[in-house]
Amino acid sequence: MTDPATAQTWTLTTPVEELPGVTEIRAAALRRMEIRCLAHLIAHLPSRHQYEEAESAIADITVGRLVTVRGEVTDTRAVRAGRARFEAVLLDETGRIDLCWFNMLFLQDRIHPGSKIRIQGKVNRRGPRLQIINPKWEWIPEGAEGPINRQAHIRPIYPATEDMPSWAFERLITSVIDRALPLIVDHLPDDFRKERALPTLAEAYRLMHQPQTMEDLNNARRRLVYDELLLLQLGVHMKRAHVRRTLHAPALNWNNAIDEHIRARIPFTLTPGQEEVIREIAADLRKPTPANRLIQGDVGAGKTVVALYAMLMAAASRHQAALMAPTELLAEQHYDSVSRLLRGSTLRLALLTGSVTGIDRERMMRGIAQGEIDLVIGTHALLTESVSFHSLAVAVIDEQHRFGVHQRATLRERNADDRSIPHTLVMTATPIPRTLALTIFGDLDISTLRGLPPGRTPIATRIMPAERADEVYAFVRNRLDQGEQAFIVAPTIGDDESLLLPEASPEQGTRDVNSILKTLREGPLKGKRLEAIHGRLNRESRERIMDRFRSGQIDALVATTIIEVGVDVPNATLMVIENADRFGLAQLHQLRGRVGRGKTASVCVCITSAAPTPGAEARLAALAATTDGFAIAEKDLELRGPGDFIGARQAGAAPFRLAEFPKDMDLLLLARRDANLWIERSPLLATDADRLIRSRLMKVHGQSLGLVDVA
Repeated sequence: MTDPATAQTWTLTTPVEELPGVTEIRAAALRRMEIRCLAHLIAHLPSRHQYEEAESAIADITVGRLVTVRGEVTDTRAVRAGRARFEAVLLDETGRIDLCWFNMLFLQDRIHPGSKIRIQGKVNRRGPRLQIINPKWEWIPEGAEGPINRQAHIRPIYPATEDMPSWAFERLITSVIDRALPLIVDHLPDDFRKERALPTLAEAYRLMHQPQTMEDLNNARRRLVYDELLLLQLGVHMKRAHVRRTLHAPALNWNNAIDEHIRARIPFTLTPGQEEVIREIAADLRKPTPANRLIQGDVGAGKTVVALYAMLMAAASRHQAALMAPTELLAEQHYDSVSRLLRGSTLRLALLTGSVTGIDRERMMRGIAQGEIDLVIGTHALLTESVSFHSLAVAVIDEQHRFGVHQRATLRERNADDRSIPHTLVMTATPIPRTLALTIFGDLDISTLRGLPPGRTPIATRIMPAERADEVYAFVRNRLDQGEQAFIVAPTIGDDESLLLPEASPEQGTRDVNSILKTLREGPLKGKRLEAIHGRLNRESRERIMDRFRSGQIDALVATTIIEVGVDVPNATLMVIENADRFGLAQLHQLRGRVGRGKTASVCVCITSAAPTPGAEARLAALAATTDGFAIAEKDLELRGPGDFIGARQAGAAPFRLAEFPKDMDLLLLARRDANLWIERSPLLATDADRLIRSRLMKVHGQSLGLVDVA
């Protein structure tokens, strides 16, 4: 440990073990929390703040007041007769007070004679004694007693571990903060910062760790949230400016003849929403500036036809197009759909998934590289180094939240000319709340498909407890008797818990595909034609089952979430989701969207587990309240926060530590405006004045946003 007298040699990179009072055990605990140096320690912000009343000596308290006192427990007892309670006697150097907790006998294993605790509660009188009923309490760890806090104060509560509790963080940070803060150099120019009424970076950290008032906290948080959002927006705008300034894409031909030729392949009238998005896409693709557009629309809004229009524009200009889907089943269904629409066409279409191997794969690779294949549909197999396009002009990524920014970038790097990239369209049936559209997907232009194609019917949603499952399947049987079809979804395949989907957990009571299929065949749906479909089946088996289901040879399909997207069977009017509380809200909405595609009224029934959590109940209530995917998306953001929304972490964007939406929307818009102006003035942040903020941007977002390539 370093002697405090030599502390003037500290830097922000000083290892934690060299800080005063940090033992080897504490240093090891800090390193396990990835706190390795002084900068990491100062950046370890409180997870919350707790307002604490001024402490009083026991002799000074009076009946009827809310007080905070500390002392040593001298006696305890558990009373089981009558109304069960746990009682304790607390002494300080001035007096005694009795404590009583009703229906909390477990405290006898936690509070013992000799325990030093701080308690808070309202004082009353019991005979000659003062007493507090059901007080809040906390241990005062050995060595953390300190003097009585005579003033009310705001106390930071830190993310902690057993080896490094919150009080230890509070003590350690207090001991170093005065020497640490002068080492922090602000990356915002003084004039810029003052115009926005922001404290310095050092002062923001001080106010987060040692606030005197709630206004202190608000000011500190505002500065640090702004920094989070500004760095992300600078990265997004830098990347966008780089693409537009240094890279090009093929400028595709478009005229009335091409438009009419493409529309002749579409056997139905486009909706106004589709027409509007097609106009936006056509305008993008006619320019040499690479398009980077998100097409978002609710389940069943008709995004695939819009994407096909863009792909056929590429083919009309003698270039190639690729469509990448997250699963083999969805890729296969896209391939089947496009094949039907292009029947009789001279265009050459290929399906590339992990199932294509050997000579067939080599032949396909050669055809793609030589330009003999016009349209390629596939999975992540399109991202392998062996796939090289002759002239890729349009890349479409379906259900884009399944792919990270690295994967999107890889697909764009498929042409021989390293300055030429394809126009990129990404599609999602999980509408993006505006806040996230401006952050995680801020590098994309956004087209929104409003409305549903003609003939779609509303979907009624019902939430049912597990004990009423028999009623659900009696209802299903009745509808099957009338010639309708059903999907029944489970969170797991069965036989092996390692096959659990990410949305599920291996808790007791989880229903799986195999057990449900067996139960239904032997019980409520006996005699009906039932089959199972899941990811362990090979392509031929999946296609055979799906073809039989589409043609009405299967009454009900028991499936995993493999049928979540892309499945279109108009006669399927029933969706039953087992263990529905184990799924996310957006995923439940996606599953529900597999029905309601014909003229018959459709129903989605969510069967819960025996004891759904409050969070699960909130998700299911939101699902039942609306079929509007945009409203669902906003609710999902509210319930889950931006860190996990549609796989934001998996998508490569750093989760926000402090920013919350929609609470911080004003700061987001300010940061976005500031970043745009900053990058217009300094596209690469290459000036001396920008060196520090550039360094911090690259450290935080360099990898996730691909800024290393820009630099």
